[in-house]
Amino acid sequence: MTDKIQIIVADDHPLLRGGVVLSLQEHGHFDVQAQVGTAAEAVAAVEAHLPDVALLDISMPGSGLNAAAEIARRFPAVGIVMLTVSESDDDLMAALKAGARGYVLKGVSAPQLIEVLQSVADGASYVSPSLAARVLATMQARPAPDVQAVSEDLTQREATILRLVATGLSNKEIARELDLQEKTIKHYMTNILQKLQVRNRVEAALKARDMGL
Repeated sequence: MTDKIQIIVADDHPLLRGGVVLSLQEHGHFDVQAQVGTAAEAVAAVEAHLPDVALLDISMPGSGLNAAAEIARRFPAVGIVMLTVSESDDDLMAALKAGARGYVLKGVSAPQLIEVLQSVADGASYVSPSLAARVLATMQARPAPDVQAVSEDLTQREATILRLVATGLSNKEIARELDLQEKTIKHYMTNILQKLQVRNRVEAALKARDMGL
């Protein structure tokens, strides 16, 4: 990625927040536009800066989940990553339902966190490997969608992009595959998520599988 990734960091523990910010600044590919300590401040920072990624503590004052839901609703282009100590299934699913595209456990190494943030900025999703199997099991247990109605609602281009999402490609990789601009893929992804009535790429990929894509 040639341009720096614009990011805001929200965590109510100054030492941890400062360590994360320092790691991002030292990496050189991130522009930390704001560092805050509450959910309300996180939403205000996103509104002020419109970053590529918002890194949110799940348990900060005002609730990181509430901040994620409002940011996802008002600023859907912003990639949301939750940074948390919680391995609770309820918190994990609540974060994904709120619109988070990443769920990372605190204690992750700086290089791993940076890789996740770069991936989410590029349009991908990430859940800590120790929790990923739970996500799939929970989603697979949901009632099957009316896949025929959903598939008929997608354009041919959207169906193609959804199929590539299901193979694990990022927005940048899909753009390269289809010879399109990455921002064009992001626009298509917004439409696809709305039509599928899902909040993230993980759920979209599962629906793609159900649709036979």
